[in-house]
Amino acid sequence: MKLDVIKLDGKKAGSVDLDEALFGLEPRTDILHRVVRWQRNNAQAGTHKVKTRSETSYSTKKIYRQKGTGGARHGDRNAPIFRKGGVYKGPTPRSHGHDLTKKFRKLGLRHALSAKAKAGELVILDAAEAKDPKTSALAKQVKELGWKRALVIDGADLNENFARAAQNIEGLDVLPSVGANVYDILKRDTLVITKAGVEALEARLK
Repeated sequence: MKLDVIKLDGKKAGSVDLDEALFGLEPRTDILHRVVRWQRNNAQAGTHKVKTRSETSYSTKKIYRQKGTGGARHGDRNAPIFRKGGVYKGPTPRSHGHDLTKKFRKLGLRHALSAKAKAGELVILDAAEAKDPKTSALAKQVKELGWKRALVIDGADLNENFARAAQNIEGLDVLPSVGANVYDILKRDTLVITKAGVEALEARLK
C-alpha cells in the first residue's frame, strides 16, 4: 500500500510503502468496540460513593416503641425508608477496569489504523518539526492543510518546538508512537503519522 508523503507546507515529499498487515485490514467494529470499551473502563475513576445506614449522622435511638403504634417496626432514623437515611446497596468505590490481552490490544490498533486508511483519513507527514514554538505559525499551516480535528503521531520522541506550538491549537493532539491508542485515533477526523511514526508503529505491532 503506497501513500504520498507531504510536508507541513503542503508540498509533496515522495511516497512511502505501508505494511498491509497494519494499514490494509478490513476494519472490524466488534474488535474496535472491545478495545475502546477496555480503554474507557480503565480510565473511569470509580470514586462514586453513598452513605449506608451505618454512616449517616442520625441518632441510633429507637424512634418509637416497638408495639402499639399501628405503624411498621423501626429501630432508628437511619433506615433507607426515611428521608436522609442510609442508601441501600448504593455504589461504593471500585475499579471498572477489566483485562484485555496484549495480542488483542495490538490487533485493535491495527484495525484502527486500517479504518483510517480505508476511510481516506490517513495522512503521512515527512516530519513534525518547527523552528520556533509559535502557535500562530503552526495554526496557519494546519488551517491551510484543512485539519480540523487531527491526531499527529510522531516517532519515539516528539519535537519540543512542534509539541509546544500545538498545545494551544484546538482539535490538534500530538502523541509519540508509544502513546498511539485506538480511542484517540478513532476520536479524530484525520490521522497524521510522520515517517518516523510509521517506522515505530511497524516495529511495535509486528
